Amino acid sequence: MRIVRQLVDNFVKGLEKTAKNNFGGGNTEWEERKLSKYESSEIRLTEILEGLCYSSSFECNHMLEENEEHFETWWFKRKTKHPDLFKWFCIETIKVCCPKGSFGPDCNTCIGGADKPCHGNGKCDGDGTRAGNGKCSCDKGYEGEFCLDCSDGYFSALRNETFSLCKECHKSCVGCIGGTNHDCKECRNGWEKDQEGACIDINECTKDPAPCKDNQYCLNTDGSFSCKECDIRCSGCKGPGFNNCLTCADGFKDDEGICTDINECTKDPALCKDNQYCLNTDGSFSCKECDTRCSSCKGPGANNCITCADGYKDEEGTCTEEKKEVPAFDSEGSQTGDSPKKHEDL
Repeated sequence: MRIVRQLVDNFVKGLEKTAKNNFGGGNTEWEERKLSKYESSEIRLTEILEGLCYSSSFECNHMLEENEEHFETWWFKRKTKHPDLFKWFCIETIKVCCPKGSFGPDCNTCIGGADKPCHGNGKCDGDGTRAGNGKCSCDKGYEGEFCLDCSDGYFSALRNETFSLCKECHKSCVGCIGGTNHDCKECRNGWEKDQEGACIDINECTKDPAPCKDNQYCLNTDGSFSCKECDIRCSGCKGPGFNNCLTCADGFKDDEGICTDINECTKDPALCKDNQYCLNTDGSFSCKECDTRCSSCKGPGANNCITCADGYKDEEGTCTEEKKEVPAFDSEGSQTGDSPKKHEDL
């Protein structure tokens, strides 16, 4: 069925694509007088047939090969009397299709009629094919053999023998007779009736004991709630962010109602070893090894040394390697300069 539909659809596209074409020679009028009109020519049919399937589609090409004669018959003998190719080819000739709104070997009409199968509220099994049993699969909100009844969570806004309109109940309702929270038969969990009989949200966050853990805050939602993690700067909180802390977490201090980081590195300079420097982090600190060129430091790299390591010297604030003096030798290989004198025996 799918391949047949594809063949017919591509044939129609081919008709549209070649509608303004001609034989392509220099004298179109003479060619059409001698060879008949391009519009109904075998050349045009061949061009259309060549574009029906991709070369890689075995299923499509096999179907075309089996039915090419039918397309030729329709093109030369049936097109004028039967302009609807799909109906002539798929329904009446090879008989693998049914008209829309019908199903099965005999193309029986779907429940609700061919114009509105399942009364417009569902899908007819086998619709348009020679298969299926014609039973309705109802759309969301509808149920029953004819898809005229409203399912749970929906109410009937309009109905007669051939038409039904079901609308969704308010989200607070379990069953309803209308679309507002005043029309509920019962309230869903997380909702309760007020003095006027309307279902309203229960704010679980105000209950005692609190529904969330110590390091969480409660967020009320319609019919429910959720527990959210407090900001890392808080030890207990009433909402999101560092300005909603109940108390500050370790490593933080209260600064006019806002928890801010304590810089342990400035508070206690001796936190780290001599060959390390202190790195402040949110709520804590870490000790990092100094550069190998430093014996003590205040930060990373050779330009943050307080004192230089052995073999290095301070040059404009950066520890650099000391240059070793290499003794000089004359052309005969003897050391020159302030070399020690040889001892001579008397």
